Amino acid sequence: MNIETTLGTCDMAMDVTLRQLRAYLAVLEAASFSEAAKAMHLSQAALSGLIKELENRVGVRLLNRTTRKVSASSVGETFAPMARRVLSSLDEALDNLTNLKELRRGLVRVAAPETLSCTLLPELIAGYNNSHPGVDVRFDDVPIQEVLAGLQNGSADIGFGPAGVVPDQSVEVHMICADPLFVALRSDDPLAKGKSVSWKDLRERPLLNYMPNIAINVLSNIPPRHHPKELVPVHRVNTALSMLRVRQGAVICPSMAEPLVRGFGLTFLPLLQPAVKWKIAMFVRDSASLSPAVESFRDFTLDFSPNWAAGGNRRLSERRKRV
Repeated sequence: MNIETTLGTCDMAMDVTLRQLRAYLAVLEAASFSEAAKAMHLSQAALSGLIKELENRVGVRLLNRTTRKVSASSVGETFAPMARRVLSSLDEALDNLTNLKELRRGLVRVAAPETLSCTLLPELIAGYNNSHPGVDVRFDDVPIQEVLAGLQNGSADIGFGPAGVVPDQSVEVHMICADPLFVALRSDDPLAKGKSVSWKDLRERPLLNYMPNIAINVLSNIPPRHHPKELVPVHRVNTALSMLRVRQGAVICPSMAEPLVRGFGLTFLPLLQPAVKWKIAMFVRDSASLSPAVESFRDFTLDFSPNWAAGGNRRLSERRKRV
């Protein structure tokens, strides 16, 4: 096939309309122009005009017409199943689009680091699934660096993590929660006998730290004279808590991590003087390219997040009342 023929075929495809195809198939199914016109709510003249336009465009007769009946020509018989496939594919595509728009189907890819994966995210995803059972939420618990990389390379739609780690301007940042910081201690640590711990008291203990950017997100709010003398870096909160079980030190966690800390048999106390909150953000890929499902998950999270903030403030208030 030469280029002129190819271009001619493309022009033909562009000029043949779906209305013409529907008219052609309606005539075949009814074997009558008048019955097909009634089915399509058209005048017989309008229907005849559509068939004439189609035949002129393809350059071949598709229907044999007699005074008694209408039938497909030999070319028309070959063309009919092709036309049906075109219309069927379009109908299927439109049905799929409706399902996506109305959230009967869809996919949301979510990523978050371990602290949030063990605490807030299961509750959030379960709540969203109850409201939108047709949407598939795929969750990946990975370090914050991989959360940000996923947003940038398109393998994640929504990420969660500490504020202040914005990857670039193509990612929306929504502050969703500011949770008070607590400290995990061994039960045999003298500080564990109190009702709370001050930053000054904590200074002499090695801090087993899994938090990215702790200097910016946490220690910038603490007087330098009260900063921990030693930081022991690890990558995961579970690693830090496991290490604390077998050595002296401390682990700083947001209050939401209390069930996780208790599961390791550790004491969990408010960290005060000053009280500092761990700011949690939701990161969303460029909103111009979001699917309806991703948009709905984002909006659901923004509506849901005040419950998290209220829970953190309640935990801190209850602890303070005991002091």
